[in-house]
Amino acid sequence: MRDHVIAVDIGTGSARAGVFTAGGSLLGKSEHPILMNRPRENHAEHDSENIWAAVCTAVRGAVKASGVAASAIGAIGFDATCSLVVRDRDGGQLTVSTCGEKRFDTIVWLDHRALAEADYCTATKHEVLDYSGEFMSPEMEMPKLMWLKENLPESWAEAGYFFDLADFMTWKATGSLARSRSTLVAKWNYLAHREPSWQADFLNVIGLGDLCERGSLPEESVAVGGSIGTLTADAAEALGLDRACHVGAGLIDAYAGALGALAAHAGDARMLEHQLALIAGTSSCVVSFARERKRSTGMWGPYYEAVFPGMWLAEAGQSATGALLDHIVSMHAAGGPPTAALHDRIVRRIAELRLEEGDSLGGRIHVLPDFHGNRSPLADPHALGVISGMTLDASFDGLCRLYWRTSVGIALGIRHILERMRDYGYVPDTLHVAGGHVKNSLLMELYSDVTGCKVVIPKMNETVLLGTAIAASVSCGLYESLGAAGAAMYPGGHERLPNAGKKAFYDRDYRRFLAMYRHRAELDAME
Repeated sequence: MRDHVIAVDIGTGSARAGVFTAGGSLLGKSEHPILMNRPRENHAEHDSENIWAAVCTAVRGAVKASGVAASAIGAIGFDATCSLVVRDRDGGQLTVSTCGEKRFDTIVWLDHRALAEADYCTATKHEVLDYSGEFMSPEMEMPKLMWLKENLPESWAEAGYFFDLADFMTWKATGSLARSRSTLVAKWNYLAHREPSWQADFLNVIGLGDLCERGSLPEESVAVGGSIGTLTADAAEALGLDRACHVGAGLIDAYAGALGALAAHAGDARMLEHQLALIAGTSSCVVSFARERKRSTGMWGPYYEAVFPGMWLAEAGQSATGALLDHIVSMHAAGGPPTAALHDRIVRRIAELRLEEGDSLGGRIHVLPDFHGNRSPLADPHALGVISGMTLDASFDGLCRLYWRTSVGIALGIRHILERMRDYGYVPDTLHVAGGHVKNSLLMELYSDVTGCKVVIPKMNETVLLGTAIAASVSCGLYESLGAAGAAMYPGGHERLPNAGKKAFYDRDYRRFLAMYRHRAELDAME
């Protein structure tokens, strides 16, 4: 009986795979690194064949660890970062790199080479921007494609296929050119609630009028939980599976995490409106759902049916959170390579210092965490980070104070996002946190105390894989809907309520946080 599914999560630095039962238990997991090329500032590139090979290795490892036979696997699902894969007309690799190496055919999500092109899209004020927060981010696919056409015209001329990374994976697995609704509405300015969904006038305005034909992009899309098809013979052999295995429509990684985090409410649209998923790792994504379209200026979306049928998704986020803490550790004189062990040592020392100094620890240090731009709610990819209150202290304790106050700044940034969402009519009161930050006790405390929200921490911290497994289970018929699958597969979570005694303290910090934004704007405006 095919009562197991495989979930594959392709992150920035690795591919992970997990084998799940129909009840949501993770039986086996495996991970394999992927390469990244950084030829110049703001450029980041992957080799898609290297990613596929890493996925195959991870899947084989997970199946072996699980002890489950290939004949028991009903479906495999993929989630991935919103990276752009470019292939030639024969399906071969085609360079997106200024270094010219053909193997680097993928522009990574965090690549900011297309800042000018993103600004151009925003300046058009086209109606499609109403469904992307009224701005265009350089992390989206349209600016990256504009950059490719302008700067690598030979690659553009030879192109035959453009894929979001999750769709590339389903193509490699099935040979089908079908695309996921999750990827298209979120990253390609595809309006799933309209017919036609591609807005030809917008594509013409930004110089991509031939995009759909050149990139083999279909008019229709496949909803989350839908099946793209079954494995080809080559893919089945590479993955160590059999050809009867279904391949579910791909998901954006953060949305897979949202599905996994909110799975218990997946069948209740009213309850979903009060729940937020905070997928927090290298960067942080806040994902919210609503039954009606709401304003989303400064956020990504609203996107129709990016996960749940009939619901609008809005995504806010911070472009560098875990990455910012890594940066603080590596740049400080008392720091070093930001290993997990060093982070743990810092967190333990902060706990000791707080017992000695209380809330005054590093209290004159204030941090705006926009070291890689402000994704939300300011929607300013040009924004810069700010640290106020530094001394000549280069000691380890000095690093701990800065790390603590940077963590506070990150949590204040989440509060800033939530306050703006409430202004637009969203009603969040519970944060379901998943990702690497679950392991950081400081951040988990701050997310609750700074925002005033109840925080739910999943009992199994593999929420992204779980969300992908839930979608895969629907694609092969194990469950009839995402709601039914979510109810059956959600592992439960631990709740943390905010400390009311900290409210006045963090309210004052938040006022200072907003004042720093005003001061930064004043400095930037001076001539």
